[in-house]
Amino acid sequence: MKTLTAIFLSAALAGALVTTGYAEELQSKGEKLYGKYEPYLGEPVKSFTALQHDSWQQISRTQLVLYTTINDAYMLTVDNNCPELPFAQTIGVTSTTSSITTFDSVLVRNDRCRIMQIQPIDVRRMKADKNARAAEEATRTPK
Repeated sequence: MKTLTAIFLSAALAGALVTTGYAEELQSKGEKLYGKYEPYLGEPVKSFTALQHDSWQQISRTQLVLYTTINDAYMLTVDNNCPELPFAQTIGVTSTTSSITTFDSVLVRNDRCRIMQIQPIDVRRMKADKNARAAEEATRTPK
C-alpha cells in the first residue's frame, strides 16, 4: 500500500512540476509579447469599429491583440476568468454590430470573457520602428 501511495504522490508531484514549468513558459512568452506592443499602446477607449476581424494574437490569460485591418489593432484586456485563452485556436466577439465595446465579451470555446479595457495600438509606428531597426541592423552587419 505504501508503494502505491508513493507512486500516486510521485505522479502528482511530476504533474505539478510540468504544469508549473508550462505556466512559467507561457507567462514569459506573454511578457515578451506585451513588451512588443506596450510602447505603442494608446489611452483606453470605450469602443472601436471593426467591420471584420483580420487576425488576433494571445498575449496572456487576460490579454489579446485583435487586428481589425492590417494597420489597425487593439489590445483587449478581459476579466480574469478566461482560462482557455492561452490554448484557443479561434475566438469570437459577442458584438452584434460593427462596434466592439467594454460591454462585449470575447468568446473562447465555452467561455465568455468580458472585455474590461480596450487600448488602440499604433501599428503604423510599430512597423516603422521595426523597419528602422532592420535597416540599422543591415548597415551594421559586415558583408
